[in-house]
Amino acid sequence: MSEPKEDRNIVTVKKQFAERRIERREFLRYSTALGLSATAAYAFIGKVTGEGHVPRARAADMPKGGTIRIAMFVPDVKSPHTYDLLPDAIIAMQSIEFLTKVSPDGALQPSLLESWKSTDDLKSWTLNVRKGVKWRKGGRELSSDDVIWNLKHALDPATGSSVLGLMKGYMMDDEGKKIWDANAIERVDAHTIHLNLKAPTIALPFHLFHYSFLMVDPEEKGIYGSGGNGTGAYELVQHEVQRKAVLKARKDGYWGTGPFLDGIEFIDLGDNPAAQISALAAKQVDGLYEASIQNLDALKAMAHLQIYQAQTALTVMAGMKSKRKPFDDPRVRMAMKRGVDQASLVQVVTRGLGLPAEHHHVFPKHPEYFKLPEFKRDVAMAKKLLADAGHPNGIEVELVAPQTPWYCPLAAQALVEQWKEIGVKVKINLIPEVQFWDSAWPNADFNLPYWLHRAIGTMVLGLAYRSESSWNVNEWSNKEFDDLLTKAEGIIDVEKRREVMARIEKILQDEGPIVQPIWLPLITFYDKRVKGFVMQPPKYIYCNEMAIEKA
Repeated sequence: MSEPKEDRNIVTVKKQFAERRIERREFLRYSTALGLSATAAYAFIGKVTGEGHVPRARAADMPKGGTIRIAMFVPDVKSPHTYDLLPDAIIAMQSIEFLTKVSPDGALQPSLLESWKSTDDLKSWTLNVRKGVKWRKGGRELSSDDVIWNLKHALDPATGSSVLGLMKGYMMDDEGKKIWDANAIERVDAHTIHLNLKAPTIALPFHLFHYSFLMVDPEEKGIYGSGGNGTGAYELVQHEVQRKAVLKARKDGYWGTGPFLDGIEFIDLGDNPAAQISALAAKQVDGLYEASIQNLDALKAMAHLQIYQAQTALTVMAGMKSKRKPFDDPRVRMAMKRGVDQASLVQVVTRGLGLPAEHHHVFPKHPEYFKLPEFKRDVAMAKKLLADAGHPNGIEVELVAPQTPWYCPLAAQALVEQWKEIGVKVKINLIPEVQFWDSAWPNADFNLPYWLHRAIGTMVLGLAYRSESSWNVNEWSNKEFDDLLTKAEGIIDVEKRREVMARIEKILQDEGPIVQPIWLPLITFYDKRVKGFVMQPPKYIYCNEMAIEKA
């Protein structure tokens, strides 16, 4: 019997990698997005390069039992499709799950979806829902109806989900008001779904991994909390905002890896970075969601701790409301960019552990990244731009920033010092992080948020800058950008995709609403007794894969 014919797009991506037109990470991301299994992708890499793939530790080698305690902000978790903080999702993802999973090296892997496949034109996708997955309460099997309900709920503008910004280009009508066609989402059978798209996209399986797109039980109407139903390895049994979240391992069998732990506790230590040192030193917690760089030396000195570190697309930026004065003038926005020196900010803010950025939010390791000419600080140009915009004596503005994480206050102060030289006086208003995300970020004319890593650049661009996206809080809209972004999402050929990305990046750099000067290091620490922790670039924590040795 002859082997089934391989999809044309997978053949194309394999050819690009074999010809060294794309790098390993690009091949992994795009081949697995197209439906090639991670195992097959690693095997092809080995065939081309001779590299082997190191397997994860076997489940039989993991300690069993015990409770892990992780220091992390504990927010409200009641509405998974509208999460705008990752700790929401980290708590919830232990008991409600994603359809896909992205490994640390960028390969897409199955989760609640067993597999997926696209047509050659990337406009029709088949999603195969994993069989045998049971909801904890009632023992009902996960079905295509559950997934379809979640898709429609997340894409309903009334929900207010950031998923809509991700999928608008191929799932919504031109105004973003409704799903573009009555047959866009088709139920084939109890475990099969067809998606018929308005425009081609390769990004769909990555979008299913977005932290605001956990699969909730339709019977609970999109609400999650203590005792809530889920398909995951744990049940949330206690939740106190800004205090503690407690989860216990389910006893009725879990479809995936683990769980090895009996329980998980997320403990909120507040905004004082010194509390991290004290809690770890006293062994009151076993690990951190994220370590402060101010604590780096003290934490490294603790012999019982293991450091985990990665350079990812984590970033901090100054956002300017592009429809409000003085930032409605693109010359003012460009002056703010020309007024900063990226390299010196990397040193001041990250002790040299970060990387300079280019004000367009596409990370150098994103597979579609295009290297533009170097963007340098130019004080004289910045002053002239301000003068030409009617501000010969500069401007005075207030920058609202969260008190945590550690990099936001540091970046705010460093930026303000540099802007002084171009005649821009900035008053910093530091507020608690919850207040920042709830009210200041959506409303402040000048704001300083951080953005987490996404596996591909088009994903973050859709969330942050596509017109009508709920996370496009800086009110920036550019039709050419929107059209090019949708186009880039549907291009397989690497050179053609980068040609489009070059223009996208340039539009953001020239006209966009952000000053984005640095990429930040991701650093955390865990007790050496903790096993199975893997630094995930998007900062997700898979507790079902973790274990802890007895003290």
